[in-house]
Amino acid sequence: MAIQRIAVLTSGGDSPGMNAAIRAVVRTGLARGLEVYGVRHGYQGLVDGEFVPMDSVSVSDMIQRGGTGLFTARSKDFMTEEGFRRALMMLESFKIDGLILRGALDLAQNGIAVAGLPGTIDNDLAYTDYTIGFDTAVNTAVSAIGNLRDTSSAHGMVTIVELMGRHCGDIALFAGIASGGDIIVVPEKEYDMDDICRQVVEGRNAGKLHCLIIVAEGAPFSCTEIKEAIQERTGMERRITVLGHVQRGGSPSAFDRLLASRLGAYGVDALAEGKKAIAVGIRNNEIFDMDLAEALEMKRPERTELIRLGEILR
Repeated sequence: MAIQRIAVLTSGGDSPGMNAAIRAVVRTGLARGLEVYGVRHGYQGLVDGEFVPMDSVSVSDMIQRGGTGLFTARSKDFMTEEGFRRALMMLESFKIDGLILRGALDLAQNGIAVAGLPGTIDNDLAYTDYTIGFDTAVNTAVSAIGNLRDTSSAHGMVTIVELMGRHCGDIALFAGIASGGDIIVVPEKEYDMDDICRQVVEGRNAGKLHCLIIVAEGAPFSCTEIKEAIQERTGMERRITVLGHVQRGGSPSAFDRLLASRLGAYGVDALAEGKKAIAVGIRNNEIFDMDLAEALEMKRPERTELIRLGEILR
């Protein structure tokens, strides 16, 4: 039976571009003659029944905004059997035929038609080349690092910048290369502290005015460990700057707005065509879908080429 009513929700950490995805889902659904609901506060809203009818006007003036107009929340209730069953009953009560959201493998395995969108700034989903919000987060980091470069060179000091990325170092890697970082430390590679300190000293001896070290939060060494080691072994002035959640905020880049719009529209079309449990992504600039469970099990490709490039260009 063809779907008639769909819902969209945002979950987990927010990422710039989520609003563009919501907008695309709503307007594509309406263009197909579907009823569209928004679910507020993520999975918790699914449990509590926070379903709101959406129309074209309800998503006006939001494509340029960061965050998510539907809000997001971690939900311990959804992780319990009772809460999960309540969510299923809410979907049945509102007669929702399909869901557009992030992940939701458990819902898909219980017969709910699901199209998962990759909404995370970390770019840590292996099945897709890029995730919604990653480009904006990298640009935010590059801008901040550029500002730090000015004061770092003025004082001739070592500046250590921590970027988000607990299990995936893509933000640090991309931003580090794009901003001319001297040393980039990511979770995907093993490092030697002696080698890091040696590179700092060699740069100073070669006449560099300062040193920028870009560190992913999940790297083998913390910023504090690197700072203390440099102090102990070189005596050079050093400071730590943690960008934190500023990387999640702000107006999404044109790339993220377009990516989110394409992914959201494709997800609606896929559900309308009868697909049931899919992950929607982009590969070689083409939007595609694949089995959701298979997508979530994929291992990320190694970043050997980019890691090597960062080392060559430092």
